[in-house]
Formats: sequence, C-alpha cells, structure tokens
Amino acid sequence: MKHMKLGSKPDLFQTEGGNIRFVATELATDIVISIGDVKFYLHKFPLLSKSSRLQRLVASSNVEGNDELDISDIPGGPSAFEICAKFCYGMIVTLNAYNVLAARCAAEYLEMFETIDKGNLIYKIDVFLTSSIFRAWKDSIIVLQSTKSLLPWSENLKVINHCIDSIASKALIDPSEVEWSYTYNRKKLPSENGHDSHWNGIRKQLIVPKDWWVEDLCDLEMDLYKRVIMMIKAKGRTPPIVIGEALRAYAYRRLLGSLEDAVNNGVDCTKRRAVLETIIFLLPTEKGSVSCGFLLKLLKAACLLEVGDSCHDILIKRIGTQLDGASVSDLLIPANTSENTLYNVDLIIAIVEEFVSKQSDTGKMKFQDDDEIVEVENLTPVSSTSNLAVANLIDGYLAEIAKDTNLPLSKFIAIAEMVCPVSRKNHDGLYRAIDMYLKEHPSLPKSEKKALCRLMDCKKLSQDACLHAVQNERLPLRVVVQVLFFEQIRASAASGRTNAAADLTSAVHSLLPRENGNSYGSSRSAATTTTEEDGTGVPTSSDINSFRSLRLANNSGGSERSSGSSDINNNNNNNKSCDDKSSIKSKGSLMPKKILSKLWSGKTNAGESSSSDTSESPGSLNPEEVKSTTSRNTRRLVT
Repeated sequence: MKHMKLGSKPDLFQTEGGNIRFVATELATDIVISIGDVKFYLHKFPLLSKSSRLQRLVASSNVEGNDELDISDIPGGPSAFEICAKFCYGMIVTLNAYNVLAARCAAEYLEMFETIDKGNLIYKIDVFLTSSIFRAWKDSIIVLQSTKSLLPWSENLKVINHCIDSIASKALIDPSEVEWSYTYNRKKLPSENGHDSHWNGIRKQLIVPKDWWVEDLCDLEMDLYKRVIMMIKAKGRTPPIVIGEALRAYAYRRLLGSLEDAVNNGVDCTKRRAVLETIIFLLPTEKGSVSCGFLLKLLKAACLLEVGDSCHDILIKRIGTQLDGASVSDLLIPANTSENTLYNVDLIIAIVEEFVSKQSDTGKMKFQDDDEIVEVENLTPVSSTSNLAVANLIDGYLAEIAKDTNLPLSKFIAIAEMVCPVSRKNHDGLYRAIDMYLKEHPSLPKSEKKALCRLMDCKKLSQDACLHAVQNERLPLRVVVQVLFFEQIRASAASGRTNAAADLTSAVHSLLPRENGNSYGSSRSAATTTTEEDGTGVPTSSDINSFRSLRLANNSGGSERSSGSSDINNNNNNNKSCDDKSSIKSKGSLMPKKILSKLWSGKTNAGESSSSDTSESPGSLNPEEVKSTTSRNTRRLVT
C-alpha cells in the first residue's frame, strides 16, 4: 500500500476522556473547534495560516465575542479534521488509501488552497493521489470504497471518476503484464496447491489468469461496482466471458450465498433485489458469456425476491438459447407459496418453449438490404447434439417432478411432448419418468395411465428397460405386451430369423405405436375397452411369463433353436431336413400368437366400432382357431 508522510514535528495531539483533544504545548489554547461531541482545544495562528474558511469563521466569531467554532458538517468528521490540524502545526501525519480521501474532502471544506499558503494540503494530497493512489490497483479500490461515505464531496472532486477509470484501465491490461498484487482465491494457483512448476531448477513464472481482477471488485458496493463494469464494457477490450465471470463472482458474494436464509427469516431484501436487477442489467448479450446454470440460479433468485416480470422475461430468453448447458438440479425451481406443487413447472415450460422457438428460427436468417429486411434460408444445420442434450435433460427433470404427488398429469404430458420426437434416441429416461409418476400416483385412472404411456415408444427402450417393463405391475397390460413383442422381434433379428417380423403380420402391427402416439389397426368401442380393462380376453400372467421365457431364450444366443433341434434329433435320428427347420420356426412364432389370440378374443365378444380408441386394439380373431400347432395353420390364423 502506498503512503505519504507530511510534516516533521512530533505529534503532540493528546486525548482527554473520549471527547476532548488538545495540543500539549506551553502556549495556552485560544480557539475551540467543535465537531459533533468532540472538542479540539487549539491555537488560532497555525490554523488560520492554512485555512480560508477558518479565517472567515474566526472573524465572524470575534464580532459575536465567541471563541468556539462549530464545524460539525465537515466531511470525514473529527478524524479528517485532526489530519488537517496536524498539517497546520507541521506535525508528522501519514496519508494512505484509507484516510487520504477524507483528508482531501476536509481540506476542501477548510479551503486549504495554494492561494493561502504555498504547498498547502490540497496540493500535496492531489499530487499523492495522481502519482501513487490512482496508479495502484488495490489502493484505487480502497479509495473508491471510501467515497460512498463522503458524498457529495467525493463526486464533486472527481475522485470517483478517477478511481473508476484507473480500475477499468488496469483490468484491461494484458494479463502477462500484470505485476501488482491482487486477490484470486476462486481457483487456486499451482503454487498454492503445492505443485510449483520448475524447469531445470528454475521456477517458471506463473501465468496470470484473464479474470484475475474479478474477486477484488466484489468488495465494492453495487452502485460503484455497476459503474466500474460499465466502464470496462465501454472500453470494449474485455472478452464477454470474463465479464460474465465477474458478475457470477459478485452474485455469489453479494446475493446467492445467503439469499434463501434471508427470505425465510423475513429479512428486508431491498438491497438484494437491487443487486439482482443490476446483475441482470449488466449481463453480456453474447451467448455463452455466462453459464446456463448461473442464469437459472438468477431466475430462482428472481422468484424468491419477486422482482418484476421484465427480469423474468430476460432470463427466460437467455436460458432458452443455451438450455442444453443446464442440469436437472438447476431446473428444480421451487414453486410460489400460493401453489400446491413443489416446483415451478410453468417457468420451465416457458423456457422449453423458448428453446423450441429458437431451434425453429435457426432455419432462417435476416439481413439488411438498403431499406429492406430480407429473410433467407440459413444452411447451418441445427445441432443434433443440443437437441439430444435437452431431451435427456427434460426426461431427467420429468423423473424428478414426477415425485410430486400434486403435479397434474396435464403438465407432465405438456413438458414431455415439447421435446422433438427425433431428439429422443432412447426412451429409457422417459420410461423412468413415467414409472416414477405411476408410482407416486397409484390412484391414477386407467384412461390417464394410457394417455401417460402413449408418450413412450416401446421400440426405443433398451433391453434393460424392457426387462424392467415386463415385470412392472404399474404399467397397463397392453404396454407390457407391446414391449414383449418388440423384444421378440429384436431377439429374432439378432438370432438370424430375418422373417420374424413377417410372421407377426397385421395382428402384430396393430399393437405397434405410430409416430404420433396412436396404434395401427382399426378402432373399437368403449364396451370393448371396458371388457379389456376387466381382464376378459387378455393373456394371463403365465402366458406373459412364457413369452418372457421365449424372449430370454432368444437373447441367450439361440437357445430356442438348440432346443428345437434337440427335439427333432430325438424323433428323426439326427436327420436335419427342411421340414425340421420349418418346425423350429413354428415354435418360435407360436407363443406370441397364442397371447395375441387372447388379446383379440375380447374384441370379438364385445364387437367393433370404427369411432373408438385404437391404441390398444390389434384386430378381431377367435381364440379357438389357434389350437393347431403347425406352421401352416398358425400362419393362416394370423392372416
């Protein structure tokens, strides 16, 4: 820290009690200066030789016959006046960054100009500020911090402007040229971790990080901090990501660290609200300058502090442009106290809508042609990685909010459907969310369970998810059967049975979900739906377990074929003919058709209706027709 010593005489100021100060000399004092409760017993001659204001005050007091002067309005109070008085006496006084501004304002108040005495206090302090304080990084910050208690004097003397310009200029210097002391405790340097880098026994010079200055500026109050950041941005040489890091550091220091406790304890959050609004105002406009997680924390703070809608809108738009960088925990914003749900789902819906709109806008771009705005196609493809990340993010978010027993199904479905179907390469995350919702809402009506399960494409489930689904009692039975069939097709394809899909003809395809969530096949009446829900004409658990055994056999590397071959060998003395292969294939396709026959029998009994729900109705067939086990009869039965 820079300092300057003035005067050469010893310091003779003494204190009596807590409110009386005097100079210990043989000469009797002849003037009393009152500043609040403190009284200074001093001598007129040294004071009047340096201060024009005291000259006028003494002159007017002599007319009134009063030897006591009251200057309680002096900036800096008794301590600043004492520095000025010691200078008048020629006593040693030390100026530094902590007291120099108060002394400068007090000297201005006392009018200690060069016209009164050559080399007066104002001149000496100005030289010290210009040559030392404003050239030192930390000293400039300390002086700037002290300006708030000395308004409006510090503003009128342009000290604030000088400090801000000095700080901003140093923040713009190339990090390789930074040689002064600074604070950088957010990311420890190698030397602080005990990993000093050496080269041939010579210690390498540590590289100064680009954001070396952000931590020191966190000591400033919000109004001064805002002016410094605006000055840094105005100079235009600081990367936006560094500005964003500075705002993040300041937000954690001044706002986010204790916000929830303050709100819960009923603390007045007026200052915190002003800090939040200022940070949002200062956010760089460039994408990626601040992380999506930080923006979501600001949005959470905005909800807690109940700031204006304009702040919400700004943050929602910013988050929507980089939603792929968020995490599930960032999206879990608590709901308002007036709501019954745990989380503010409407806010996330607005963010996802913004993301979807931005993705759709990337197909076109605009440019100015004279006075006309022309819109042209943008050939830059939309990032599939970004869409995939958002799809996984939303599925994870759905799994978390599904634990809320008060979450309406309509909101759950609304968020799930906002994700582009192409973006979900795998539906395991969505299945996990659906299963969680079913678990936490056991009383959900069957119609709503069906609507919920329509979100999921069984073809996009992994083998582990399928194994879990077929044993999941919370899922509707039709969904379990769909999973079994798709696993059977996949297992058959893996074992080399390329015609497995052909075996499951129109009857199987009636269970396959369309891309829009509906199923192939004809409609059925409400009466049919009731019959199925009551269990009439549906496969038993033993049938499904048998089908599971078939699926597992296919997954075990062709065990089904081996079993079939063993039976054929016992009957035909190891003669492998074309009929044997046909018999093997027949065994592999028979089991699912038996299950299908039971699923379809209910429809035969209840009748058909062209205007009813088709999502779980494969077709109409008599179960008595499936008694034949030959490949020919089975194939005819399915068709």
